[in-house]
Amino acid sequence: MDFQADPGLEVFRQEVRQFLRDKVPAELKGLARCTRSPRDQILKWQKLLNAHGWGAPYWPTEHGGTGWSVAQMLVFDEECTVAGTPTQDGFVQKMLGPVLNAFATPEQKAEHLPAALEGERLWCQGFSEPGSGSDLASLRTRAVRDGDHYVVNGQKIWTSYAHHADWIFLLVRTDASGKKQAGISFLLVDMRTPGITVRPIRSIDDAHHLNETFFDNVRVPVKNLIGEEGAGWSVTKFLLNNEHATTADLPDIRRYMRELMRIATTLPVGAGRLIDCPEFALKLARLDAEHEAIGMLVQRVAELDIRHDPASHVLGSILKLRATELQQRITEAQVEALGDYGAVAYAHPHDPAPAQPYPLQDLARGITNDMFLRRASTIYGGTSEVQRGIIAKLLFRL
Repeated sequence: MDFQADPGLEVFRQEVRQFLRDKVPAELKGLARCTRSPRDQILKWQKLLNAHGWGAPYWPTEHGGTGWSVAQMLVFDEECTVAGTPTQDGFVQKMLGPVLNAFATPEQKAEHLPAALEGERLWCQGFSEPGSGSDLASLRTRAVRDGDHYVVNGQKIWTSYAHHADWIFLLVRTDASGKKQAGISFLLVDMRTPGITVRPIRSIDDAHHLNETFFDNVRVPVKNLIGEEGAGWSVTKFLLNNEHATTADLPDIRRYMRELMRIATTLPVGAGRLIDCPEFALKLARLDAEHEAIGMLVQRVAELDIRHDPASHVLGSILKLRATELQQRITEAQVEALGDYGAVAYAHPHDPAPAQPYPLQDLARGITNDMFLRRASTIYGGTSEVQRGIIAKLLFRL
């Protein structure tokens, strides 16, 4: 990995900043980004990016993307986070889109990619089940072939944004006779299909982005199968390698560090500021050093993945483990830095501000919500315990 500064990267950063300053209206800046943005914001943002030729910033040019380097993608993400622009549909951009580009038929690509890239078709992910989270191979949702359709029965859980999604990409069991990984298939399902029921799950931060999703004799056309029947495990491994870099959420880690620094340089402690306390300054320095190390690891994993280097598998698990644990430590440090104000029930960032402002509202709003949200970081995308098992198996050949 080359650690020398790229002289062209700063030029690119200034190009992104100029675009955000001159082309993005005020209504699409300064927005909360702790979860996926509302549909209307995603649609406006996607159309604006498309008009500028940046609608698929993470895809190669042969698939209609920008063809940016990993470093450019990171700059784009960071500058958009700083500006507070809406999110794109991450399921399309970083998960399903690469899967379709790699495995879908021309007809499937023509059906799904244009609508997704216009922001007019939102997606959700149907992987986890009750009792089958990190061990995806133990999933029990069945899909039985019936002529030109599969009949799907089962339940998915923790289905983020299913209540907003138009379609879901779904793992189902099409064969239970052999090795459990060999009987899994990858389906695309229209969420309007009869037999699908979505029930909300309120998370600990009192937000609704999680759901239970039930499938009761849902008929899915066979043409919606991605890859061969029973080959879903290979598709899933391809997707999960991309997800490891995504769950690092480097732009958010950097946002958390900026917020922590702002608290440290703003809050008075005795005759000085919080940052003047040696113990806190040392803690801040250690967190900042870890966050810079995560930035290097994100770039390394992404570059290895682009080259299809097998080392990306183990480094992806290391990245997922270290980055999500760091997310938790930084957000906990933010709340601790607020002292007694960390116990205030500030409004959720997506909710209107209260008529009577709370103490430190401009400084602290959203911080506790982020801390609660990140309690799940070491669970979704494969628990820390599972990641340690993968690392041990691949790195030490146990």
